[in-house]
Amino acid sequence: MAIDIEQELERLLHADQHDPFQVLGLHLIDCEPPAAIIRAFQPHAESMRILVDGERRHMYKMRAEGLFEIIIPDRSQPFSYQLEATYYNNGTHIFVDPYCFMPLLGDMDRYLFNSGTHYEAYNRMGAHLVTVGGISGTVFRVWAPAARRVSVVGNFNAWDGRVHQMRVLGNSGIWELFIPGFGENEIYKFEIRTQHGHLLEKADPFQFYGELRPRTASVVRDLHRYQWQDGEWLQSRARVLPYNRPLSIYEVHPGSWRRDPADPERFLTYKELADSLVPYVKEMGFTHIELMPVNEHPLDESWGYQVTGYYSVTSRYGTPDEFMYFVDLCHQHGIGVILDWVPAHFPTDGHSIGNFDGTALYEHEDPRQGAHPEWGTLIFNYGRKETSNFLIANALFWFDKYHIDGLRVDAVASMLYLDYSRRDGEWMPNCYGGRENIEAIEFLKHLNSVVYEKFPNVLMIAEESTSFFGVSKPADIGGLGFGFKWNMGWMNDTLTYFSKDPLFRKFHHNALTFSLYYAFSENFILPLSHDEVVHGKGSLLGKMPGDPWQQFANLRLLFFFLWTHPGKKLLFMGGEFGQWSEWYCKTSLEWHLPEQNPGHRHLQELVKELNRLYRANPSLWEIDFTHEGFQWMDFKDADNSVIAFARFAKNRRDHLICLLNFTPQVHHGYRLGVPTAAPYREIMNTDSRLFGGTDTGNPLLEIPHHESWGEAPYHITVSVPPLGGIILQPVYAPES
Repeated sequence: MAIDIEQELERLLHADQHDPFQVLGLHLIDCEPPAAIIRAFQPHAESMRILVDGERRHMYKMRAEGLFEIIIPDRSQPFSYQLEATYYNNGTHIFVDPYCFMPLLGDMDRYLFNSGTHYEAYNRMGAHLVTVGGISGTVFRVWAPAARRVSVVGNFNAWDGRVHQMRVLGNSGIWELFIPGFGENEIYKFEIRTQHGHLLEKADPFQFYGELRPRTASVVRDLHRYQWQDGEWLQSRARVLPYNRPLSIYEVHPGSWRRDPADPERFLTYKELADSLVPYVKEMGFTHIELMPVNEHPLDESWGYQVTGYYSVTSRYGTPDEFMYFVDLCHQHGIGVILDWVPAHFPTDGHSIGNFDGTALYEHEDPRQGAHPEWGTLIFNYGRKETSNFLIANALFWFDKYHIDGLRVDAVASMLYLDYSRRDGEWMPNCYGGRENIEAIEFLKHLNSVVYEKFPNVLMIAEESTSFFGVSKPADIGGLGFGFKWNMGWMNDTLTYFSKDPLFRKFHHNALTFSLYYAFSENFILPLSHDEVVHGKGSLLGKMPGDPWQQFANLRLLFFFLWTHPGKKLLFMGGEFGQWSEWYCKTSLEWHLPEQNPGHRHLQELVKELNRLYRANPSLWEIDFTHEGFQWMDFKDADNSVIAFARFAKNRRDHLICLLNFTPQVHHGYRLGVPTAAPYREIMNTDSRLFGGTDTGNPLLEIPHHESWGEAPYHITVSVPPLGGIILQPVYAPES
């Protein structure tokens, strides 16, 4: 269909053009003799020339706004050329015309993206360094279906949206432009003209890197340069199921684990963090590091949970290559890496994805569905295929490009329920009249199914605080498909119990035992996370009642309960040595405490020993998620605030007896039920002098009496330490 050249040129000059290739670049003229016409729009140029066949030919300035044209006779085929512009400051620039290239994104890519199944969309969308016909440059793509015009802007074109107007590809809503000579580390944004004529300046939703806050431009970055050394780790991960393996997670905020002692205001880089954190975590015996969000985010105090760059590591701590080094070093030392990931909501910052093309593109238009009243953020429209694709591809991106081992998905409860944190009249029921967010539920099932298909045996962890059925059950049997779920009930009950004066704990005994009613309904992780040591809640040590000795003894007992209770383990940084202060994201942990105070150092040694004991004993992790791995020995001694239980491996001969005393009262000759007639020896005691205790314990073998006690067929008599926990292990006679 013929186009109205004058009309399209007017749209171009007014920066309102959806396909500048219609009028710019090289066009063959169907005439005799044949000829070609080349047009260029350079608003800042005083004059322009074309360089072809070794000659410079002057272009005619047909419009004062900077529109240039030249006719080249005797041309019946496209040919190579360059443009030369002289600007009003007398500077001269020679460049390849961006408007002489055909579309680069194929039909299948467009179809998959619009269908919500382009799981490697990050390899196509955003900014990519490519070579086209021997010409190096960057191809830009962005999804903005409601835009009238989209341009690439930056320092390279004086942030002028008229200069590099993009082409929309059919009805896909994807805009594309290849800019020759545009190299790595150049900054850019997309300037978008909305249907109402307003101009928006947006960062690239698929940016691989961004400027350091408060600046917000995207940065072109190559993610293929780093030479990974973790092939053995990745092969091993793909072979081994995580459910019957030890999992002890150290949760870290990268900006405050440590700071530079010479400059406390400076963040450690990813590389500096790796070189100090990895040896520490390995020494302490944790199996994984969980990082609070490392995606780009504008506000330090959001801790990374208000994300503006889903595909970008935050520039606060360094570059993508440095973060790859961090993950690689972890893997080389046998440590997995989990990232916190936030698909539940995003902030309203003007450069971010909210109102991206002048419409509610990534979010719901109706605030009853698209706005989070408590957090002041926007909620993704999970039912829109391209939005779902954006998020699912993002999850896959971190496994693919950064070799991470797991995602802990933040605020899942807020995704599942339409009335989450809303009053009556502030939410819309689903199509069946219920409160469940059907689109979000389907999104999570889709997400988990695809992740596990493409990256077997990685960790998909839900932070979910409700009784929603089957969070960690497979999607094909009606679950959400996560591998693990945080056990928020255990955390709340346990911390509430420990806050009680030991004198009154006997009245709250049920808080200790209730978690075992549901402990095997999901694949639980027991979290003592950052959320429990902020916003006036105090530190873990500060929550403990009593004098300083009792506070440390209580915290030792809390950690003992964490490491022996069924479920995988998570501890936030600083808890392991008993930081007194509440965590603050702007300052380093109080590392002087374990260096100067034996109480803190003893607690740190206890955590190290708990990790060692945990990893060495399959009974503490091999059957975490079924009743076969746990048996009460005694849960009824509320008067003494004592509980006892056994943990079993698949081979039931391999088991441990755990006894916990939640008062300062010492008990000698205390009857403890055991499941076998074998002698038992004490292998762990939180009251050991090595950990700052009184050394009340059981140094000799304990011989069972053939008399039932509690829930067990045999019993032994032991000394029970104050505010302490002990572990006993059967000692079997050598087989003949």
